[in-house]
Amino acid sequence: MSALSPALQARLATPLQIGNLKVNSRVLQSPLSGVTDMVFRRLVRRYAPDSMMYTEMVNATGLHYVRDLPKIMEVDPNERPISIQLFDCRPDFLAEAAQKAVAEGADTVDINMGCPVNKITKNGGGSSLLREPATAEAIVRAVVQAVPVPVTVKTRIGWTENEINILEFAQRMQDAGAQMITVHGRTRAQGYNGPAKWEWIRQVKAALAIPVIANGDIFSVEAAVSCLEQTGADGVMCSRGTMGYPFLVGEIDYFLKTGDRKPVPTVIERLECAREHLQALWEYKGDRGVRQARKHMTWYAKGFPGAADLRGQLCLIENVQQGLDLIDQVIAKLLDQPEESELSEEIALPAGV
Repeated sequence: MSALSPALQARLATPLQIGNLKVNSRVLQSPLSGVTDMVFRRLVRRYAPDSMMYTEMVNATGLHYVRDLPKIMEVDPNERPISIQLFDCRPDFLAEAAQKAVAEGADTVDINMGCPVNKITKNGGGSSLLREPATAEAIVRAVVQAVPVPVTVKTRIGWTENEINILEFAQRMQDAGAQMITVHGRTRAQGYNGPAKWEWIRQVKAALAIPVIANGDIFSVEAAVSCLEQTGADGVMCSRGTMGYPFLVGEIDYFLKTGDRKPVPTVIERLECAREHLQALWEYKGDRGVRQARKHMTWYAKGFPGAADLRGQLCLIENVQQGLDLIDQVIAKLLDQPEESELSEEIALPAGV
């Protein structure tokens, strides 16, 4: 892997300034629905103590009609810096929700204008705001006026290939008072298919004065370096690359700060992390946490002998002990092997565990 250019390395060695907030990392953990709860964020932060974390996105309309805050909005007072992400199309509801987010401890409030999922866009939220720039601008202005912390935006490059309007859109968000914008280099129509078009992020960075964060296809240290070199962005945001691999944000952050690679976690270390993740989800959410853990466990179970078998059984676990036993059995078998890197045989799990 090639090193960063001296000029880029010098810039990335300085803190990321988001309005009045200084963040000592240029690598951010993306908000991911159903993933970035407090348990997951704690694992990521262990390896990336300085990085900005994001909650799962919170529906501002739903928040307006409930007395108690939803669990996805819960933050640990010690997990700083932290941003709470909101979505909606109503400026007044979003302003109200932003005030609740700040009261909960948010260091920034992020507005989701990029989610491509139909159930979000059909109600005017997420990436549908790319087609309603006036509404998007009104949202940012209302939230900026409502809270004392920086307001940021996460979006995509456009609705379709024929409707790429990110340059005008990003400018309007900056003019409305956004203090940072994260650009996912795909259109809404792409979803997560095809390569991210980093060239649009480069153009956004050239056009704006506020920090621009690159998002899309950041699955490795090499990809992060390549993206930063190509776009000149002020940082990168990791999304799907952290699912089942909460080490990634820390690996990239360490390289950007030192120029050295962190040792890649072994299979056993990854499985021990999966075990801890499962246990913590159960302790935090009970049986619902175990059900949510199934997808996490299958993401961890990749790239080693017995992985397919393990995935098949972890996605069916009914209680926490089942999952712990499955993981422990594979760890024990791996420990019995003379050299983990030389494994070639599939490790069979006992049926019905």
